[in-house]
Amino acid sequence: MPEKEELVEEEQVIEAQEEVKEVIKPGKERKPWLPKTKLGNRVLKGEYATIDDVLRTGELILEAGIVDYLVPDLKEEIIYIGGSPGKGGGSRRTATKRTARMHKSGRRFKLTALIVVGNENGVIGIGKASSREHRIALEKASEQSKINLIRVRRGCGSWECGCGGEHSVPFKSEGKYGSVHVRLIPAPKGVGIVANDTTKKILTLAGIKDIWVKTRGQTSTRQNLAYAVFDALKNLNTTKGEM
Repeated sequence: MPEKEELVEEEQVIEAQEEVKEVIKPGKERKPWLPKTKLGNRVLKGEYATIDDVLRTGELILEAGIVDYLVPDLKEEIIYIGGSPGKGGGSRRTATKRTARMHKSGRRFKLTALIVVGNENGVIGIGKASSREHRIALEKASEQSKINLIRVRRGCGSWECGCGGEHSVPFKSEGKYGSVHVRLIPAPKGVGIVANDTTKKILTLAGIKDIWVKTRGQTSTRQNLAYAVFDALKNLNTTKGEM
């Protein structure tokens, strides 16, 4: 009986990986966009030329089509927050996290996905969504990440460099989510992104090339780590900074 359950689990992982590849397939055709909000109608009429014009006004983006229309070169990265037990111990990372709740008819499962989007030029967003199917959870998370888009403030805050470019951050910034604390420290050119793989994905999409990252807390919880990094990037726009 345990062997059968393990085989079923492996089939679900393989199926999820195939769906992930299809969802983030480059060059995939997008559905025609029909605006459903006032902001969407104004964007379609040409009142806003770039996504910066929308973010500068402070208006809420309530549909993902606005971002697709204004930022066609947006890229997606899936944060693997789930895991399945592997042979001989350990676990294998999956794109979705499965949780269960008990019902009188038995267990009912829910899948949660986390996706980060960015154009590698100062625009980034993060989104989380849940569903009973892998594909729907990934698509919902993708739409949610586009709605939560922000502009990242970049610069060269390192005293060792001082080039005045936008390869790093202008000053130190901190973010927090759950037990995870993240600190972003400016670095000179050539250092690269000194961080783990999850943090590196997010900072690369934000357009940051050189930075030091310090973390503390339960960083193995990738969902909290991703949101803490996003919070630190968001705080770059609201704090004066530490020079």
